[in-house]
Formats: sequence, structure tokens, C-alpha cells
Amino acid sequence: MSRIGKKPIIVPGSCKVAVNPTTREVAITGPKGDTLKVIYRPEISVLWNEKDRQIVCSTDMAKLDEGNRRAFWGTTRANINNCIKGVTEGYSEKLEVIGVGYSVKVAGKNLDLKLGFANTISLTIPQGVKVDIATEGGVFVTVSGSDRQRVGEFAAAIRSKRKPEPYNGKGIKYVNETIIRKQGKATGA
Repeated sequence: MSRIGKKPIIVPGSCKVAVNPTTREVAITGPKGDTLKVIYRPEISVLWNEKDRQIVCSTDMAKLDEGNRRAFWGTTRANINNCIKGVTEGYSEKLEVIGVGYSVKVAGKNLDLKLGFANTISLTIPQGVKVDIATEGGVFVTVSGSDRQRVGEFAAAIRSKRKPEPYNGKGIKYVNETIIRKQGKATGA
């Protein structure tokens, strides 16, 4: 029995849900007009109860221990729940750029990063992702959107261009991330 998979997903009144069992697709539309889709595995069945406004994911209990059926059950439920949260509240990741001369700016559909290299690094901002830059008390980049996976992947792509280093702390880090600092070499005796 999957502890996550067996829980019903409560859908707010502002969301519209469409479940298509032939294509195994769940489409969720939020109050802002964002639509997210989840394609689920054939081992799992998804039922939309419009009267109670809840989605129930289930599987054949006789075949529960075959393959990864239990994991698919919980993952399907979590993905649908993430879509509902994404279209109603949204997701965001906040990054901090630390370093002398390091700068970030949005140029059209690209994010330009100056991170101490000879050339400017340019990243294309994905569809459905919004990037905001704040410069009060440091340089902060906020990546937000309704799709949790796209927001997380783009924030990780930004961070990967200059990971924080442990000696001076320079680089791009998540705001809630703690960098364990090293002492460095001691001067000669």
C-alpha cells in the first residue's frame, strides 16, 4: 500500500480538471489560465469525482508487488498534486549571486550572466518561467512559474554556471543553502 498514493487529492473550486483515460492524461487549468498536463502510467487509474472535487489514484491491489507499481502510484499522485499547487499558487526558487563584478540581467528571452569569465553566459528562459532580478543588498535572482520541474531545472542550470566555492564563498547559491567554508592555506612560518 502506498501511503502517498492512497490519499485523495482535494481540488480547489477555482481549478478545472479533465481526465482522459484513453490517452492517460490529466489536464489541470488554474484561475490564471495556466494549464498543466500529467501523463500517467498504464498500471495506475485516475478517477475525477466532480461532486466531491477530488482526484483519486488507484492500482490493482492484487498486482501491487509487481515491478515498480507502488512507486508509480505514489509518483502519479504527487505529480498531479504538484500541478494543482502550481496552477493555484505557483513555485519559485531564489538564488543569490556573490562575487566582485558578477552581474545578471534579463535581455529579451535570455538571461545574461557575467560571472568572471571572458565571455558573457547567455541562457534561454524556458516557456512559462519568469525571472526577476533584485539588487538591494546583493544580487538576487528569483525564478518563478507554475511548472515545478521547469522552475527547478532552470534554477539548477543557473547555479551550475558558477557553483559556490568554499574558500571565498563566491558563486551562485540558493538563498537557503549553507556553504561550508574552508580555512585555506596558512602563511609560511
